[in-house]
Amino acid sequence: MKIPARHSTMKFPNSVRTAVFPVAGMGTRFLPATKATAKEMMPIVDKPLIQYAVEEALEAGCDRLVFVTGRGKRAIADHFDVAFELEYELERCGKKELLEEVRSIVPRGVSTVFLRQPHPLGLGDAVLMTRDVVGDHPFAVLLADDLILAKKPVLAQMIEQYEHYHAAILAIQHVPHKETNKYGIIQSWAWENRIHQISNIIEKPNPDDAPSDLGVVGRYILPPRIYDYLENLPAGTGGEIQLTDGIAALLKERQVLGFEFEGRRFDCGDKLGYLQATVEYGLRHAGVGTSFAEYLHKLATDGICSYIADKPIALLTRKKKSRVA
Repeated sequence: MKIPARHSTMKFPNSVRTAVFPVAGMGTRFLPATKATAKEMMPIVDKPLIQYAVEEALEAGCDRLVFVTGRGKRAIADHFDVAFELEYELERCGKKELLEEVRSIVPRGVSTVFLRQPHPLGLGDAVLMTRDVVGDHPFAVLLADDLILAKKPVLAQMIEQYEHYHAAILAIQHVPHKETNKYGIIQSWAWENRIHQISNIIEKPNPDDAPSDLGVVGRYILPPRIYDYLENLPAGTGGEIQLTDGIAALLKERQVLGFEFEGRRFDCGDKLGYLQATVEYGLRHAGVGTSFAEYLHKLATDGICSYIADKPIALLTRKKKSRVA
């Protein structure tokens, strides 16, 4: 992982150096696995989901990581803390590569802040909690559930756009029309290449009421002014303080842009999306990718359907016999 040179936000007040990670959600879609384990700590191959989001922020140049946690999320703080006993044991056993990998989870010069959200009042409330930490600087928000495979990290793509336009930037993509009730949906017009001028944003509209099929997908660059709007918001959809509603209010005063990023997104808050991400990242893994590809090829050759049937062995046998015939 290539980490850019660090710069103090005090010296560069308009640079995006702080990344906020709202990780207080209960992960109900993955119960019972998430009953005692943070969903953000569920692994994609050999890294927890949250680490992929953190690496994206680090590669984009962020040097302050702010986590908004909740009950049962202690493992996240432990993961990004120093593990003296583990490091000592790895060093004693001469496992230098593993030692370096563990130490590089949070590189030198990067600070971490952990805040606890006492009540599940929504994404807007989680972001509002970071006000005193972020201060008067623009900041990024990354949702770990949205894992995006891209040659250039999506947040780095967005920061490049921010440095050009100096406006709030939301990552957007076309979503299935029948699923608009899962996203913040924008109303906009195309402005420049991959850039949309947003005129309105609605939280989880029914398909019949959606102004478009362009949904916001887990990456934001926001100005500190957003805090003023979040502070005075009433509860919105689901009885929660919605970040989308704060952005809608911000739109009346400032320019907000939508950016169609380059990359493939996996919704890892959904079981199917999580499994798809596991396969895609597994195939690209330096250690097991080739062997995993061979296994999947054999699985496909033998007939994948036989593995999900009630009697896989019998079905597989019949399939092989029919081929011989």
